[in-house]
Amino acid sequence: MNTDLHRCPWCGTDPQYVAYHDEEWGVPIHDDTDLFVKLTLDTFQSGLSWLVVLRKRAAILEVMDGLEPVNLVKWDASRIEAAMGDARIIRNRAKIESAVHNARVVLDLAKAGRPLSAILWDHVGGKTIVNQWENQAQVPDLTEESRNMARELKSLGFKWTGPTVCYAFMQAVGMVNDHLTSCFRHAACGSGQS
Repeated sequence: MNTDLHRCPWCGTDPQYVAYHDEEWGVPIHDDTDLFVKLTLDTFQSGLSWLVVLRKRAAILEVMDGLEPVNLVKWDASRIEAAMGDARIIRNRAKIESAVHNARVVLDLAKAGRPLSAILWDHVGGKTIVNQWENQAQVPDLTEESRNMARELKSLGFKWTGPTVCYAFMQAVGMVNDHLTSCFRHAACGSGQS
């Protein structure tokens, strides 16, 4: 970890959090499966800190078949029960059940010719919104775009995807660049680079 670089203050000094900030947060993602994985992890974060999810992410991916929709749709009550018994993951039945449910929605949409990437990126016109925040207090928890995304996802049948979850997701997958202007990642993420 390079301590000479200026970063967004929310990542603090935890090495795992700093690595997430430096390597993942705000980097545009367009792959449907990768978007679903990230959206699902953001639903798991609801009510928790993102650091909790980061620390459990590898176990969640291991236990829940990589969070890949084609795998999750095969889950039944016994698989959900087995996951609930695994202390390495976030053991919230409603969140686990919503992941299985949302996987079914994603696959149904794909069969209907509506890829997840197109649905989600449409809310930002297909390109990253580059914000110019100078301090963390300026960064919103939700926006009109995240409200619209949440409404559409709900109308399509998704669960646990409210406007705050949607905005955190939009930040994470590079739909919006909320790195502070003083952060060394602002320019790269704003240009759509990694």
